[in-house]
Amino acid sequence: MPLLFLMRLQHTPLPVRVVQPEEIRNVSVLVATGLIEAEIAPLKPTDPYAASRMATVMRITEDGLAEIAKMGEMPKLVKTSMQFARGLRLM
Repeated sequence: MPLLFLMRLQHTPLPVRVVQPEEIRNVSVLVATGLIEAEIAPLKPTDPYAASRMATVMRITEDGLAEIAKMGEMPKLVKTSMQFARGLRLM
């Protein structure tokens, strides 16, 4: 679920790159709803409708933080399930 993914992002140092296809879909939904700012890289840069294989989440927006506040405490199961690409954290 995109909102659970958003809650997990709250506990992750940003910016961060995401490579799992399901998580990239969550990033896409959260960007479309204005809850995060992220760059989503297409598989082929020349094709705007190509499937994405990586996204970089830059920040959670004010609307995203407000949504997190409305949702309350994050379930413990969700905290451990996020997978990011190794060695790709931006400084």
